[in-house]
Amino acid sequence: MTTAPPDLAKQPSRRRVVVAVGGVITLLVLLNVVDHIYSGSSLWLGPIVAVVLLAASHGFGLSWSELGLGRDRLGVGARWAAILIALVVAVYLVAVLIPLTRKAFLDDRYHTGVAAALFTAFVRIPLGTVLLEEVAFRSVLWGLLSRVMRQRWVLITTSLLFGCWHVLPSLNLAASNEAVRSVLGGSAGAARVAAIVGAVLFTSLGGLLFGELRRRSGSLLPSLGLHWATNALGVLFGLLAWGLLS
Repeated sequence: MTTAPPDLAKQPSRRRVVVAVGGVITLLVLLNVVDHIYSGSSLWLGPIVAVVLLAASHGFGLSWSELGLGRDRLGVGARWAAILIALVVAVYLVAVLIPLTRKAFLDDRYHTGVAAALFTAFVRIPLGTVLLEEVAFRSVLWGLLSRVMRQRWVLITTSLLFGCWHVLPSLNLAASNEAVRSVLGGSAGAARVAAIVGAVLFTSLGGLLFGELRRRSGSLLPSLGLHWATNALGVLFGLLAWGLLS
């Protein structure tokens, strides 16, 4: 679904939009660096920044529909999200029961107890990761860029930015995930570079999928639901995978 263009008389100038986009990207870079230095800070900073971005962009002139939060699309978005979450559950269940694909769930970061896994899946990931990323890339930046770009370029641009956002979080990926270690092998330095490049490419492709869901549904909820499911359910099924291994 393509959002109807706003009243031309109310549109901010292209220059103002470009400045706003630059401001959002700068804020995200700073937040990414802070979270890399002070691990876990995104748990409380993420929701604050997400609310600030939404309030600022709405004040800037973007409608709730342009931000993917229009009331008329919430029902459709919620149904899409529920279906996507169910699909992820089904795929992960099959994958974790097959020894060959089970390795992908063996992430040292999530080799924890039940309480820690539940906290990660239902608090840390939705509040510290998914909320901010979806608001930033598929809501605010999407809405701003839609004022100055065609939809296909909005999709490509937000997806590439989403991929670049994952450079710092992927620095230790090769060391923490067994499947990644076994695939990359080689020296630690080469494995780290390969893991970063792979993470950026993979998350950029993920951004294309999330963005296409946003475009077709006219709602932020489907991409938000799928994003949460792929991350949070990965932790829960990872707990199951470690249990099966032992």
